Amino acid sequence: MLKIWGRTNSNNVKKALWAAEEVGVPYENIAAGGTFGVVSDPAYKAMNPNGLVPTLQDRDLVLWESNTIVRYLAAQYGRDTIWIEDTAARAKAEKWMDWTTSTLITPFRDVFLNMVRTAPDKRDHAAIEKGRQICSDLFGIVDATLESQPYLSGETFGIGDIPLGGFVYAWFEMAIERPDQPHLLAWYQRLQQRPAYQKAVMIPLT
Repeated sequence: MLKIWGRTNSNNVKKALWAAEEVGVPYENIAAGGTFGVVSDPAYKAMNPNGLVPTLQDRDLVLWESNTIVRYLAAQYGRDTIWIEDTAARAKAEKWMDWTTSTLITPFRDVFLNMVRTAPDKRDHAAIEKGRQICSDLFGIVDATLESQPYLSGETFGIGDIPLGGFVYAWFEMAIERPDQPHLLAWYQRLQQRPAYQKAVMIPLT
């Protein structure tokens, strides 16, 4: 059986679990990282020398890097679900996967770590506000795109929606001020209707 190592409250692990649920492949989730440890064990480091999560094992194949795992699951098991066959359309969707990792994640982390994983009396409010403003502007780019299409992957849900979809859950669930971005909100509401999203992403923020 396919195995996915990683703690379920990690945004990167959520991508892999969500993708596996969407394509319907049986898998075993093995808790690792954070308080679970494991990632420093020699056996784990032999699979993933970075000592990070997630790591996927599918028979003899071992992969790390969450976006790569999503792409693999889609190509291998999701041809009729989340994979996008047309090369140009797939590239347009995949750019959002990389944009999330390269552009959004740093300012978002400043907000998330302070709001979710830091005691209220120890929060860096300047970092929260700076990150919130940057993220608001970045989500404005997403909102503008979603004005003309229902999903980041185009007319139907696909791989391009998964990386940002995990972050948008936290964005709307954190007790922070957010600008009015109706198309972003409508997209989030569409994601909330997906059983795979409910199972893999919509869990308590920790």
